Amino acid sequence: MAATLNVCIVRPHGAPIVKILLVEDDEQTAAYIAKGLRERGHAVDRADNGRDGLQFVTGERYDVMIVDRMLPRLDGLSLVKAARAAGITTPALFLTTMGGVDDRVAGLEAGADDYLVKPFAFAELLARVSALARRPPIVAATSLKVGDLEIDLLARSVVRAGKRIELLAQEFKILEFLMRHAGEIVTRTMLLEKVWDFTFDPKTNIVETHISRLRAKIDKGFDKPLLQTVRGAGYVIRAAD
Repeated sequence: MAATLNVCIVRPHGAPIVKILLVEDDEQTAAYIAKGLRERGHAVDRADNGRDGLQFVTGERYDVMIVDRMLPRLDGLSLVKAARAAGITTPALFLTTMGGVDDRVAGLEAGADDYLVKPFAFAELLARVSALARRPPIVAATSLKVGDLEIDLLARSVVRAGKRIELLAQEFKILEFLMRHAGEIVTRTMLLEKVWDFTFDPKTNIVETHISRLRAKIDKGFDKPLLQTVRGAGYVIRAAD
């Protein structure tokens, strides 16, 4: 996957123009924020629901995204998680009324970089946005490695212990997702959503069948298996002990 870089345009006076994606469904709040940011010379795109917001951030380069937690069509947590799963490294600020400790933790664990609770002072929002925009760009990984297994996301190739492994498209997507979450349990539901884009259970053994084929390709013939089934929970890929 190509590196995702933040790009700033510099105005004559030297202050950078920050390109911001605002995902907020409340019209009054969105208008207030967008107006304030534009008055400071920044560029603002706005989406009023999570699905459109995800389309924006995966299709354009932004320096910062400001995201509400409670959004129609796709909630803010899911939006940020999906963006991170797609390799989008744009700094994300949650702006929400959900201010509990557990809410903040959930937001940061979803991939957000900052969290601001409504009601808020615009000066603080502006300061946080500026701080996020000043962060050095994060270069997204172009390869993933677990033990002696490595996948090249650009060449779409898989190698284990020097041996090239041929995978079908869906098998590659499953392996990529598992390796992005190496050491973590990945559930059947997660795979259905991220690999097949299913928001429902098709009541088939599609996941189990693909996992079985993938396991046969990446583990068969090697001393130690990497892909493990956690009974009643899901699947995990981890380096062999």
